[in-house]
Amino acid sequence: MKKTDYITGADRGLGLALSKVFLESNFKVFAGRYMPDWTELDELKKEYDQDLDIFTLDVTDQESVNEAANYINRNAGQLDILINNAAIYKDRSEDIFGEFVYEDMMKLYDTNALGPLRVSKSVVPLLVKGTSKILANISSEAGSLADSWRKKEYGYCMSKSALNMQLTIIQNQVAEYGIKVLAFHPGYVKTYIMGDFNHDATIDSSESATGIMKEILKAPAIDEHMYIDYQGNKLNW
Repeated sequence: MKKTDYITGADRGLGLALSKVFLESNFKVFAGRYMPDWTELDELKKEYDQDLDIFTLDVTDQESVNEAANYINRNAGQLDILINNAAIYKDRSEDIFGEFVYEDMMKLYDTNALGPLRVSKSVVPLLVKGTSKILANISSEAGSLADSWRKKEYGYCMSKSALNMQLTIIQNQVAEYGIKVLAFHPGYVKTYIMGDFNHDATIDSSESATGIMKEILKAPAIDEHMYIDYQGNKLNW
C-alpha cells in the first residue's frame, strides 16, 4: 500500500507544488481544494489518476474539515503525512499610528492559526494509525518572536506566531503516539498568497516543495528542533 499524504490549500502555488513532488515520489495524495475553478489539480488528476484524490476544503468551516477527514478515513483508513499549507495574507499597510482592519486580522487568525488546528484535530486518529506519523505545517519566519523585524503586517505575523505556539502544544500531546510535528518556513516563494502572482519573490514553489519533502522524508526524531526552513536550517522561536 502506498503511503498517504493530505495537503491543504493544494489549488496552486506551494500546495500544488507539494502535491506534485509527493505524487512523483509515489505517494497517494489527498488534495484539499478551495477554488474549484482553478484547474491545475484537474490536470494532475489526468496524469496520476487513482493516486490523487481531490475534494473541496475550507479550513475555516468545521463541517468541510470533518467531511474531508471522513473521506480520507473511508478511502485509506490511515494517514502518513499531513501538510497544513492553506493560508491567506492580507496587508493594508497596517500602522500603529494609522488604521487597523480588525476584521481582516480575524480572518487571518481563523485561516492561518485555527484552520490548521481544525484540520490536525480531524485527522490525528488517522496519523496514529499511519507509519510515517508526520504532522507538518507551513509556518513562516514572520512568526518568530526572537527575529521579529517588521513594522507592519501585524495580523499575518501574529497569526503565524499563534500557529507556532499551537504546534509546540500539539507536539507535547502527540509525542507519546510517535507523531512528529514540524513548522516550516518555506522561503520567499513565488506564489499567489498576496492575491496576484508574486514575481518579486526569490524561490520557485517547486524548489521549496522539494526541500520540504526532503526534510519530511528524513523522518526527524520527535526531540529534534521542529521550527526549520525548507533547507532544514533551524529557526528561532
